Amino acid sequence: MKDKDTNREILRLAIPNILSNISIPLLGMVDTALMGRLDSEIYIGAVALGSIIFNIIYWGFGFLRMGTTGLTAQSYGQNDRKECSAILGRSLLFALGGSILILALQSGIAWIGFSLLQGNEAVKALATQYFYIRIYAAPATLGLYVFQGWFLGMQNARYPMVLTIFVNLLNIVFNIVFVLQLGMKVDGVALGTVCAQYLGLALAVGMFFFKYRPFVALFERRQIFRLAAIKRFFAINIDIFIRTVCLVFTFAFFTSASAAIDSLTLAANQILLQYISLMSYAVDGFAFAAESLVGRYIGARDSAHLRKSVRYLLYWGIGLGAAFALVYGVVGKGLLRVFTDQLEIIQAAVPFVWWMVAISLAGSVAYMWDGVYIGATATPPMRNMMLISTLGVFLPVYYLTLSPLGNHGLWLALLLFMVARGITLGLLAKTHIFSQ
Repeated sequence: MKDKDTNREILRLAIPNILSNISIPLLGMVDTALMGRLDSEIYIGAVALGSIIFNIIYWGFGFLRMGTTGLTAQSYGQNDRKECSAILGRSLLFALGGSILILALQSGIAWIGFSLLQGNEAVKALATQYFYIRIYAAPATLGLYVFQGWFLGMQNARYPMVLTIFVNLLNIVFNIVFVLQLGMKVDGVALGTVCAQYLGLALAVGMFFFKYRPFVALFERRQIFRLAAIKRFFAINIDIFIRTVCLVFTFAFFTSASAAIDSLTLAANQILLQYISLMSYAVDGFAFAAESLVGRYIGARDSAHLRKSVRYLLYWGIGLGAAFALVYGVVGKGLLRVFTDQLEIIQAAVPFVWWMVAISLAGSVAYMWDGVYIGATATPPMRNMMLISTLGVFLPVYYLTLSPLGNHGLWLALLLFMVARGITLGLLAKTHIFSQ
């Protein structure tokens, strides 16, 4: 494959992912902007705290998308259509079981979550209201994870793009109607999410039957419940789960630590996290392409195309991260007014905007290597490096620098967390990626 063909294949998968991924933080931005124009900063804080719990839940179940992509892509590379069907069946069954568990344990989840999170009672009361509405989107959310991961593994980036944009645009419309037209507040944001998720799941099922109806005939109970495949499914997904829990813990800790400083810092940091969210979801477009292509070439045992694809994927992903760094360096302070018209919050956020430049550069490296390792299903080293980055870098740096640096220490800990992930995964790639 020529260099031009390699780049064309990367962009074929990455561009739809980028377009769809950018719509995800846009939803968060609209929610933040809607809450930021109400009469108190506690509404931003309430959605932030409530969202932490769902980040822990749903990011924790993110293996349903990532693991499904890697496994499906490798079976696709082997031209094993029966196993592709079986992977979809296994993942959907696990999503169903997981969503039933979440709904059954919702009271306990809320109690533990709000007991651990810091914040004043007014913020927590609103966050609790948000939680008990949005929790009912669980079955739809997990089902969408599976379909999106499976479509990507089948080298189809257009369907996940359509699904993601459809769900998030609907969510934005619902939130605007519920908050601005019907006078709802955090409850309107939560209800908008529930409605959009179920409509998105209905679309995913329809898309599957439209394009992949022949795969229905390949579903075999014996294949789906094959013991060796189930063991591999669980081993890979447990590693991804641990990795994701560490990632969610880091950002949850970051938000909770922001709240511990004061509600103004919480609001300011929540707005700045939208910058990182936008960058990460855009770069993840290339990371998702890495999952698809790396899995495919490993399944086909094509080491030459594997090496070339990884090299060019890194160029594209890190280049996009550098572009975001440049934009934030030039207009980052002005962008704050997009999220809030409260001068006090803007003034609190301005001194920390330059951290967005450094984190965009370091984060893009980490995100790209994550995509490569997921596609290769090389999950044990990815899990281990995330544990080291969280427990051995982020937390020690935070506790050592909080007193002298304050909120700057919190941002420094997050930056070094990203740096550690990118460096360690890059160093291990020769052994765990290119030797397969």
